[in-house]
Amino acid sequence: MNTIKLKPVAPTYGVKEEMKNLRTNLLFSGADLKVIMLTSCVSGEGKSETAYNLARSLTELGEKVLLVDTDMRKSAMIRILESGSVDKGLSHYLSGQSHINDVVNRTNIQGLHIIFAGRAVPNPVELFSKNVFSKTIESLRNVYDYIVIDTPPLGMVVDAAVISQVCDASVLVLESGSIKRRFAQKTVAKLEALECPLLGVVLNKVDRKKTGEYYGKAYQKYYGKKYE
Repeated sequence: MNTIKLKPVAPTYGVKEEMKNLRTNLLFSGADLKVIMLTSCVSGEGKSETAYNLARSLTELGEKVLLVDTDMRKSAMIRILESGSVDKGLSHYLSGQSHINDVVNRTNIQGLHIIFAGRAVPNPVELFSKNVFSKTIESLRNVYDYIVIDTPPLGMVVDAAVISQVCDASVLVLESGSIKRRFAQKTVAKLEALECPLLGVVLNKVDRKKTGEYYGKAYQKYYGKKYE
């Protein structure tokens, strides 16, 4: 297992508090929910940042957490790495070029391990459809308290639908004022059609000046299935 250093950028107070709210709601959703995937409608909504901050928040409780970046089309997770790159990632492992121990990275955050996406591939769905991915996640359940999976946007590609088959639940990240209601509803409908319960929605990048309400620095509270 490799040891990597993440950029020394801690979440702001507001983000940290809202991550605690998200974490608390997750904990009260059931002890059997260990593998959680985060997705969005389109890219750029802050899904990867939310997944990373949730994983960090869980480690603050003493949990052992694995964060898995499955966006092998256009990964944003690599930005949190101080060196800016890794030799091996998920695409190398699923294609048989690396062993699992070569792609799991121990970080400078106690209790947090990360698997980065690795090299971009033209059709990652084929890799996720192989038994090696599902068997690996099933095996890692016995190693970690939680596995947080950052998936590609479900509103753009089908990757998240395939990945959901190994997950216990999902969370949708929406950028405030950016995604049209019908588009969001279609994405929610896709999630609800999967055998992976939708726990709720994170409303991200809320402009507090326009709302006139306190939402923290970046996130609104995590809240049930209903939203307007």
